[in-house]
Amino acid sequence: MAFSELPKVELHLHLDCSLSFDVVRQLNPQISEEEYREQFIAPDKCRDLADYISRSESAVALMQDREALQLVTKDLFTQLEADSVIYAEIRFAPLLHTRKDLSPEEVVNVVNKAVDEQAKATGIEAGIILCTLRHYSGDQSMETAKLVEQFSGSRVVGFDIAADEAGFPIDNHIPAFVYANKQGLNCTAHAGEACGAESVWETIKHFNPSRIGHGVRSAEDDELLDYLREHNIHLEVCPTSNVQTNVFETIHDHSIDMLYKKGISLSVNTDTRTISNVTLNEEYQTLSDIFAWDVDQLLRSNLEAVDHAFTDDTTKEKLRRVIREAYSNN
Repeated sequence: MAFSELPKVELHLHLDCSLSFDVVRQLNPQISEEEYREQFIAPDKCRDLADYISRSESAVALMQDREALQLVTKDLFTQLEADSVIYAEIRFAPLLHTRKDLSPEEVVNVVNKAVDEQAKATGIEAGIILCTLRHYSGDQSMETAKLVEQFSGSRVVGFDIAADEAGFPIDNHIPAFVYANKQGLNCTAHAGEACGAESVWETIKHFNPSRIGHGVRSAEDDELLDYLREHNIHLEVCPTSNVQTNVFETIHDHSIDMLYKKGISLSVNTDTRTISNVTLNEEYQTLSDIFAWDVDQLLRSNLEAVDHAFTDDTTKEKLRRVIREAYSNN
């Protein structure tokens, strides 16, 4: 079936990993399409997560001033609109964009205003998740958490930790998540991607997130699956990305179908539209081709995404109505 017109919710989407060739060419007119593909798009198989993430550096280097941040944000909304996304949570690490004259606060302010403008222009509901990174210090993580608190009530809706899960422990970041939880901030955290179920367990124990970014290796531990189900912890699953980072050898080996059948709350996401060179429409088609998913599974995963979205109840009810109506007609 065709999925292109179905309304979609995307909870796991990295701003600095989703630059189209058009916007990169605006920021760097000298770049060729071949150079773009080489620098910004990962191969079908990377050595590991760190190798995959390295493709983001070219984008981050371009995103160091107000105009670039505004253009990249607008470009992403163009992609979302083409993909029939009606709600998106866009994440990025503000401290990565301070190599020139911008402070972290100014970075967040620019992206916040750009997202607000684009949300109003396109009708796509959207929030922003601010990320700390695994290799950051405790002070850097706390600074990021306090930016989430400072911008509370704006488009900034949550706190996350990303980057090389296998290369760095969580120790530096525990105080920031304790602080975020104490302040009532929404928290998600990357885990269970480059590392196994034990990574999800320690993330739950020390960070207390309501969602897990990826979390697909939770499938390795039945006790963990019981815990996720019992506590309604949502997994933000990114199928294509997981194959590229060697979490799974092939898409046929992916755990998403098993997790779904086990009753785990999950959603389907692109993770990085450029690095993975994928759209949500293509992710849906892959799940249909490989696991015979149809509107029933996609309806449930989108409604689960809405239930766990970092937005207000009025917005959630509006999204549910749009999704139910569209999926019932297919």
